[in-house]
Amino acid sequence: MKKKKYTNSGQVTLLSFSVESEHTFLDYIKGGTQINFTVAIDFTASNGNPSQSTSLHYMNPYQLNAYALALKAVGEIIQDYDSDKRFPALGFGAKLPPDGHVSHEFPLNGSIENPQCNGIEGILEAYHRSLKSVQLYGPTNFAPVVNRVARFAAAVQDGSHYFVLLIITDGVISDMSQTKEAIVNAAKLPVSIIIVGVGQAEFDAMVELDGDDVRVSSRGKLAERDIVQFVPFRDYVDRTGNHVLSMARLAKDVLAEIPDQLISYMKARGIKPSSAPPPYTPPGMQSQI
Repeated sequence: MKKKKYTNSGQVTLLSFSVESEHTFLDYIKGGTQINFTVAIDFTASNGNPSQSTSLHYMNPYQLNAYALALKAVGEIIQDYDSDKRFPALGFGAKLPPDGHVSHEFPLNGSIENPQCNGIEGILEAYHRSLKSVQLYGPTNFAPVVNRVARFAAAVQDGSHYFVLLIITDGVISDMSQTKEAIVNAAKLPVSIIIVGVGQAEFDAMVELDGDDVRVSSRGKLAERDIVQFVPFRDYVDRTGNHVLSMARLAKDVLAEIPDQLISYMKARGIKPSSAPPPYTPPGMQSQI
């Protein structure tokens, strides 16, 4: 009941009204969006000689090194979202046989035509074989592997595929400006980039690429989305020896931003999840990378 002194304060007329559903990461996965996982590993000389125990690439017969632990922790979770569990695995910053030329995107399995490995174990096997055949060198360039994944993502922007690039590095980056430009360009595409830093180096450059505080920019142009997640591996080394628990924490934190990054891309493009998944068809990347 209105009071006697009540004064009508006006009316609000809605000219239009719409209800939009908020879709989740799993809605897209259930609808058939394929996650395409690519790994890129740092083979530069700053990691140290793999035959010496001080090297970040040291092949200890009794335990995995930091590179292998990070790959296993992240890869074993993300591979569950990849239908065929075959992943392109690349290395960068090494001299390759037989002529010793430096490459910033060489296939770990040695096959340029088909650099895919079967599951995470297949990547680990190819990684260990590469350590025995290539020479760690430099410089540390990220842009070539970022641009490589972006090229394949550019071919499928309809929401049917989303690309995740995992870069594992000791953090001494040489092509910062080119990498920023590559990230700004990739931010327009269905791409996310995970960077895991191993070793004790200062990771200021990696934090800058992460863009949580200040969005990455290049030539005055801001990245459309935040697509990079960086974590330092040393924060997850469990001094009690409980590798299972510490690697589970690493995987959780590394993958934490992927769902929102995927959703932000889909939402910006007006792409809704399909109600029923289409038959699985591998992207062009799987026959070309």
